[in-house]
Amino acid sequence: MDDYRIEEDSMGPVRLPSNVLYGAQTQRAVENFPVSGLRMPRSFLMALGIIKSAAAEVNAGLGLIEKEIANAIIRAADEVAVGKWDDHFPIDIFQTGSATSTNMNANEVIANRAAQIIGFEPGSKKVHPNDHVNICQSSNDVIPTAIHISAFSVLRDSLLPALANLRNTLLMRGSEFSIVIKTGRTHLMDAMPLSLCQEIGGWAYQVSQCIDRIEACSIRLAKLAIGGTAVGTGLNAHPDFAASMIKKLNERTGLSFVETDNHFAAQASMDTIVELSGQLKTAAVALMKISNDLKLMNSGPVTGFAEISLPPLQPGSSIMPGKVNPVICESLLMACAQVIGNDTAITICANLGAFELNTGMPLIAYNILQSITILANGSSIFADKAIAGFMVDERHLADMLDRNPILITALAPKIGYDKAARIVKKASAEKRSIREIAGEELEMPEVKINFLLDPLKMIEKGIVG
Repeated sequence: MDDYRIEEDSMGPVRLPSNVLYGAQTQRAVENFPVSGLRMPRSFLMALGIIKSAAAEVNAGLGLIEKEIANAIIRAADEVAVGKWDDHFPIDIFQTGSATSTNMNANEVIANRAAQIIGFEPGSKKVHPNDHVNICQSSNDVIPTAIHISAFSVLRDSLLPALANLRNTLLMRGSEFSIVIKTGRTHLMDAMPLSLCQEIGGWAYQVSQCIDRIEACSIRLAKLAIGGTAVGTGLNAHPDFAASMIKKLNERTGLSFVETDNHFAAQASMDTIVELSGQLKTAAVALMKISNDLKLMNSGPVTGFAEISLPPLQPGSSIMPGKVNPVICESLLMACAQVIGNDTAITICANLGAFELNTGMPLIAYNILQSITILANGSSIFADKAIAGFMVDERHLADMLDRNPILITALAPKIGYDKAARIVKKASAEKRSIREIAGEELEMPEVKINFLLDPLKMIEKGIVG
């Protein structure tokens, strides 16, 4: 490190690059935690910047810091919020469990940038990272607050719109196939018929339920820990700080946050994030089911189900010419697998706290934001590049349905289960139409058998005939 400066913290002097805005505590963390190369997500840094900007405005209004310093902090923090100084946040997510290193990273960057704004050099401490930027705050209430704000924001801006788009796309496509009847399957074996609209409608309802679950959790996600300081008591914070912060945060984000009902619980646990992660996992499971169904329906085109054709997006093999694979489905499946894995890590990290503080917050923050982001992106791509464009082979569906011996189930209430089973076995053994065998066994004319075994009559409630 040829070009460096010296800064001091409570443990002594530290040498760090001269061109960085962070300070001594950040440099110590960089040296202590060279674990993964993974850094805090952009949405989290945005939330940190918003919190620090709001805090400076509130503290100036409460008479706790000078107006000139407050204005410089607000400007610097707003720059952090929009991503201007992301390169100056180098700390690995596998760090101190409270994310104190990341909070101090923000305090130092904002303090040094604010010092520049009022005409001083980084490291001068003319704007102090603790005494000015962090006043009335602790890492222990700032970090949970940043997790909630960033998660809420990304849900609102990305995931919920993406899921709504997927639901609406499914409903639109389903409406195109209200009279297209296909063979249903249970255990991957032939079962009674249903319309393609009904099948797709089931998928749309799954997605709709996912939206409802996530929105219900958002009520608790909107409760913020800010103002609790170190252990939840609010020591060293002005009595009006928390309420004023909520007001300013709502102005800056356009959201409706409220102060937590209990600061001790909000800082000692990550229960709401565990709940949210569980709902994201549920959404991932639902999307995996839909994606797997589409893959199977698309399988072939010669020896598979071949009920639909997904849009051909790219060559599927480096050795087999002309092969095209369901790549969008596969991409979504892997994203969903990651979300399920993230949920496990979040659950474990939520158990890492003791007494008044959770100590798994950096990984919780990274994983919950990654889960929201990849579900949002995966859902959008799935809707636009798979659901919106698949084609249906109606003739093939009708042919397979006509050869389905399980259609005899519609007559079971009239002829009895055992007799219906014998007809199915005979049709399968002789590889003949179920209508032909049923006509012979039941001594019914072809017209009547066709009427009783009409698939359109089997996709509604009731007893045929």
